[in-house]
Amino acid sequence: MLVVGAGPAGGELARRLARSRVDVLLVDRLPQLDRGAFSSAALPWAAVENLGLPAHVVASRWSRWQLLGPGEQRRHWTAPSPLGVVLEFGALRQWLAAECRLWGGDVVLGATALTSQERKGAMVTQLRLGSGADTEVISDWVVDATGERRQLIGEPGPGEETLTEGLGVEWLLQVPPDVWQAWSDQLSFALGSDWVPQGYGWIFPMQPGRLKVGVCRLLDSSRPQPPLGGVLERMMRRADLLGHRVLDRHGGRIRSTIRRRDSHRRGRLIGLGDAVSTANLLGGEGIRHAMASSGVLSELLIAAVAAPSEADRLLGSYPVQLRKALGWRWSLSGRLARRTWLGLTGAGADRRLDRLLAGLADKKRAEDLSALLFDYRFERYGLRALPDLIGWR
Repeated sequence: MLVVGAGPAGGELARRLARSRVDVLLVDRLPQLDRGAFSSAALPWAAVENLGLPAHVVASRWSRWQLLGPGEQRRHWTAPSPLGVVLEFGALRQWLAAECRLWGGDVVLGATALTSQERKGAMVTQLRLGSGADTEVISDWVVDATGERRQLIGEPGPGEETLTEGLGVEWLLQVPPDVWQAWSDQLSFALGSDWVPQGYGWIFPMQPGRLKVGVCRLLDSSRPQPPLGGVLERMMRRADLLGHRVLDRHGGRIRSTIRRRDSHRRGRLIGLGDAVSTANLLGGEGIRHAMASSGVLSELLIAAVAAPSEADRLLGSYPVQLRKALGWRWSLSGRLARRTWLGLTGAGADRRLDRLLAGLADKKRAEDLSALLFDYRFERYGLRALPDLIGWR
């Protein structure tokens, strides 16, 4: 089994396959997995427990929400116990790769998959190694876990749904203890067109003395798209965070279909995670869903390896099984994301957003906000408001 991409999806799949004694090779184009660690990486507490993540991949815990905006509004929710964590994304990727090795899998870093084709009932994949040399890998199956790049499974074909695209930039700051304390134990989001047009910003606590700040925006070719670096600096100025030492600057792209009917498989090539639109455009969240897709696919692949004659039937059920595992609310969140962020372009949109946030504030429970944003429990907001939220009226 060849798994291309050692992010949360590919790393988790390789770990699960190796633990089940499936012969697996995990490759990634990065020479070191702590590089290019672009991810806000906030998870609810239940996900940490369900995924069995070790303590050393957790940068901080949080029990509060803070929403900045629209305008100068600040709203807060506090829970009596931790609601979730912010992960050290690079450490997560390194741990998954190490687990794959521990259970007998192979890991090759600095290797880029160029092509993958089916020949005589097997997959032949061309890899370019970090040395510049090319090599072939022959495997029964290939899994494309390269994220939104979809390096092997490719772009949607004719007649298929196009991808909705967003861009993000993120800085890691070194700040004094008093500044870190002001933002610790909470997830802070900046909302409103005067903060981030067509998107949102975030300020998350990492280890003591470090903050992760970033902005993400859905792309709309019909409107001006100012550089995100300037949008981030403007947000930091309003949050009084400019002038602190920047330890790292990175960015990334998120792409997903809204209806989530991507091609999950092309023969013996299978898509995983963001390569089949598991990302949550509403909150720019991908880790939980990517790892959940690995859980679904690993069970099917393990069964297919044990019973090759049943492979087509088993893997044919993959899209249905994945949608069932992630739930109808997950699919609905994509429509809500497009309506919320692409429409966030002026005073009228800000007033509508302010009314929605005022309704959330009336709930008074941080747990309700977590249920809405992480579990898409829209009914907790109020069923009468649901048509407005998803654009039915």
